Amino acid sequence: MLASRTNWNLKPNRLAEALVQHKASGRRLLDLSASNPTECGFKYDAPAIMRSLCTPASLQYRPDPKGVKSAREAVSAYYAERGERIAVDDLILTASTSEAYSFVFRLLCNPGDELLIPTPGYPLFDFLADVNDVKLTRYALFYDHGWHIDMHALKQAITTRTRGIIVVHPNNPTGHFTKLEEVAQLNQICSTNRLAIIADEVFLDFTLGSAQKSFVANAGALTFAMSGISKISGLPQMKFAWLAVNGSEMERREALARLEMIADTYLSLNAPIQLAAPTLLKQRAAFQQQLMVRVRKNLSELDSRLAERQHVSRLAVEGGWYAVLRVPATRPDEGLALELLEKLGVYLHPGHYYDFSGDGYLVVSLITPEQDFHEGMGRILSAV
Repeated sequence: MLASRTNWNLKPNRLAEALVQHKASGRRLLDLSASNPTECGFKYDAPAIMRSLCTPASLQYRPDPKGVKSAREAVSAYYAERGERIAVDDLILTASTSEAYSFVFRLLCNPGDELLIPTPGYPLFDFLADVNDVKLTRYALFYDHGWHIDMHALKQAITTRTRGIIVVHPNNPTGHFTKLEEVAQLNQICSTNRLAIIADEVFLDFTLGSAQKSFVANAGALTFAMSGISKISGLPQMKFAWLAVNGSEMERREALARLEMIADTYLSLNAPIQLAAPTLLKQRAAFQQQLMVRVRKNLSELDSRLAERQHVSRLAVEGGWYAVLRVPATRPDEGLALELLEKLGVYLHPGHYYDFSGDGYLVVSLITPEQDFHEGMGRILSAV
């Protein structure tokens, strides 16, 4: 009775089962995979957030397929503060970046069409693609004193069914930004092959160096840039995201017209969240300041410990919330992560979760509370 597109293997892997057992045992867990900012000890302006959700205008139903104008204006203002311009009418509001992906997948692809996606990368994409009857084809990132797109491999992966190229800027979990020369090459490739660029920028603000340019201003190819307050303001529970469209005038107008119809079919965003958007976006300044202080402290702690180690290192990171450790590949990554959990009470993600090529990679979260990070890294390094 059920569709083949959802015929996934839903059996938990060994590491997931071990995590459930560890939590059930009541033993202390040092979770170095932390990704939920609301559970990491950051402080929020609770009164301001709660007041923003209680406006009387929420009692009126005035649907707009693109999203309430005041909310789109707040998103446009966010980019303006970054020195980048996106017109209010070139924005489509969504309940999440996952929904934004779904809209773009439906816009660009017929069943069985292909999108190129970077590897290593975040595993959620496979499920989104399956649900939308899209095929994902990997293109490689390679590491040489930093991460780079293998442009030759990317070009070789393009077929007659390819409809777009996904970039994650900065990438999760590698933490690298797409370089300006790579953007120029992507524009040339997409223009030549009539492909779109789909840019996921949820970690854009979290840079360890100078501010990075967004894809919202990229007009060299039809471009869809997405983000939301889940990461920007540390409010994943509020479900407010957006999709910005750029490119040639003709392509942009046609894409927006069709996206508006897709959005009108669902009207998934509720009024209180949209009306609260200006306030929720303003929360980002205090949140980001707290988070980046912790990220830098944990990264400094990590580097201090690694300076004493010859066989363990970390890969270069430019932004985001994660660090990738390079450890001796003496056993499969999942086996090592399982041993760290069962014997030392430390949970982290093995590299194969993110499709790293080969073993010897562990991924740790830099937003882990500092004491847990300190103790957890000590245990990890004692074991590897």
